[in-house]
This record gives sequence, C-alpha cells and structure tokens, in this order.
Amino acid sequence: MAVNLYEEQKKAVNQLKSGSILVGGVGTGKSVTSLAFFYEKICGGKIPRTGSGNAKPMATPTDLYIITTAKKRDSQEWDLELAKFLLSRGDGEIKVVVDSWNNIKKYVMVSGAFFIFDEQRLVGTGAWTKSFWKITKQNRWILLTATPGDAWVDYGPVFVANGFYRNITDFRTQHVVYGAFKDYPSIKGYVNTRRLELNRRRIVVVMDVVKTATRHDEWVKVGYDEEMYENAKDNLWDIYKNEPARNGSVLCYVLRKVVNSDLRRLMAVKNILANHPRAIIFYNFDYELEELERFLTLTEYPYAQYNGHKHEDIPTGDSWAYLVQYTSGCEGWNCVETDTIIFFSQNYSGKVMEQASGRIDRVNTKYTDLFYYHLFSDASIDKAIRAAVRKKKTFNANNFIKSLEHAAALAE
Repeated sequence: MAVNLYEEQKKAVNQLKSGSILVGGVGTGKSVTSLAFFYEKICGGKIPRTGSGNAKPMATPTDLYIITTAKKRDSQEWDLELAKFLLSRGDGEIKVVVDSWNNIKKYVMVSGAFFIFDEQRLVGTGAWTKSFWKITKQNRWILLTATPGDAWVDYGPVFVANGFYRNITDFRTQHVVYGAFKDYPSIKGYVNTRRLELNRRRIVVVMDVVKTATRHDEWVKVGYDEEMYENAKDNLWDIYKNEPARNGSVLCYVLRKVVNSDLRRLMAVKNILANHPRAIIFYNFDYELEELERFLTLTEYPYAQYNGHKHEDIPTGDSWAYLVQYTSGCEGWNCVETDTIIFFSQNYSGKVMEQASGRIDRVNTKYTDLFYYHLFSDASIDKAIRAAVRKKKTFNANNFIKSLEHAAALAE
C-alpha cells in the first residue's frame, strides 16, 4: 500500500479532529484525505509514501461508516479510495459500511465507530439531522463538503453536534432574528456573530489543493424562435398542448423547450465537437436527450448516456459524446479522458452546475486547460438563469414569472 498526498492534504490530515468539517472544492481529494485521517489519527496506523516501505498497521482498528449520496454509493467511487488503504466494504479487520443519507436512520444505534459524512445533507431539524445528532453523540466523525453553509443557520446542526449549543433551539435563541411571520418564519438577521465566527473557525478545515488545470468558460450564443417564444410568454400559453399554462413552472418549462429545442443549438454542439471530439454533454430534459440522440445517430457520432433510464459507461476512442442528465450525474463519478464539457442547457442551481463542472476538474487530470461551453440565447428566461448561475444561486421560476407580469404592467 502506498498513498501519495498533496501538501495541502497532509496539512488537512494534521488539522482535522472529530467534529471537523473538511471543506474542499470539487475534485480536490476530500475522500482520500478523510481516509488518511481515519487511518492515521483514528486508527493509529501510518501510510507510507511511494517507495518508502510497508505501512504501519492500525494500532486501534475502528469500524468505519461512510454516509454519502446514493449515486456515490452505487457507483462505488468510495470503494476505489478504500482500496488504496487495503480496506473494503464488509467485515474484515474492521467493519466498513458505505450507505446513503436516505438510510442514515439504520445506524443510530452504532457506537464506538468513526463516521465520514460525505456531502452535507443536513437541513433544519428533519429526520436526517436528528439521526445525525444521535450518531455523533456516541461516535467520532467528520463531515466533508464542497459547498459550506451560505448562511449561519446552515451551521446550526453541526454546531449542536459539537456541543457548542444544548440544542437547535438554544442556537436559534442566541443568534437568529426572525422577521414578521407570514406563512412560515423568515430569518431577518443574526446577532452575536463573533461567537459564530469563532465556532466556525474551531471546526472548519479548508483544503486549498492547487490544481494544475485552468478553467475556460465559453458562452456560446445560439438563436431561437422569437415569435414562438413571445407568443407563449405574452399569452401565458402552453403551445405544445395548445392550452393555457397551468402555473409558472409549466410556463417556464414551455419557454425553455422553445429555446432548447431549436436546431441551432445542435449546430453549436456540432461545431464544438469538431474542435473537441471527446466531450461530456449535460442536459436537463428528456426532449433534449431525444434531440441529441437523433443528431448523434444521424451523424454516426459515438455516444453513451447516464440518466434515469440508462447507466452506461463513459465511451472510449478518439471521438465520443457522453450525454449526462444533471440530476442523475452531476456528482459521484469523474472523467480525466476529456477536457471538455458542453452545457446544452443551464441547470437552475448554481451548485449543481459547479458539481457538474467538477467531473473533469480533478487533481489528477492530464490536461492543463479545461473547456466549458455554455449554450445560451437572448431569451429572457436564459438570461435570468444565466444571472443566477453566475452568482452560484438557484433560479426561482416564480420570481421570474412575477418579473414578466411586472414588465407587462409597466408596458400598459
């Protein structure tokens, strides 16, 4: 066994302790770093560097539980990292379990083990959070994330697990200021933020692994049927069913379909593939997949897909396209055999877009430059989604519809 860690990873291993949050961008090696911490600091072993001899065996073997996304569990991404430490799922010298957040409740009775919580899924005081609290009371643990909390309330569950507050009510009482109640409580602001900052510094370990590749985001403007788009938008009309759009979400879907179905978008893909013959193509909707499949079949271009229907392997060869649906494949796998991603359409979530971008932006990529082609139009919905994504926020369909109504009212 030989595991080579980057300097920032070694530094993180020494800084981590039970209850820490390991923060690192997508593709920075948080998984292997957390396992190195487990092997050396929790189990008392020693990881040799390449050519430095045998490993020092674990002095205090401890059972390991990894709670991750269903996608990462099923794709066996963690298994590849475990193998570097001569570990595998099941009962051996230590018990190793890899399971999804959906099943976290199964492990609330475990004690004396070590837990790695991968990709934070703790929101409010729901079932997952309550199970998390029970587990952390009787086990050592760390949490991994590429997207730390956007607001102080996001840190509440972890602060409680670390014993900084008696419970979530204590946290809220000391720090959260609520605005006027309407349908649900809204947070107006926070008080005593100095204590919050000190608490965060006590547990957050930031791992800034320097990547060798440079990202290049290219925004490729494509045309769309403006008359069809304006007809649907101005009349709030579902032109595909020839009936009124039932709500804002339906109207947004219709507007996006007008834009994303335009043949000029496929021509843009053709031009990009001419210069980058191996590319991952992310899309949102089934109708986009159907258009891409038809186009690639007609041009006899090799392709495979990963979505809710098929889980095919990444193609091999000099020319290929890998069609990936955002929800199914924005995380849990990686590819260092291409330098190109084409975003056929933008996802509503900036975080999802960042996760998707990370599929090729890995510390072990052989490329020095990575290319991200974002197809977009001048349509108002494309502009609104682009603005949200650039701010790494989530596009809000209801707010967009309200803005259209406001614009129409002003026009009158």
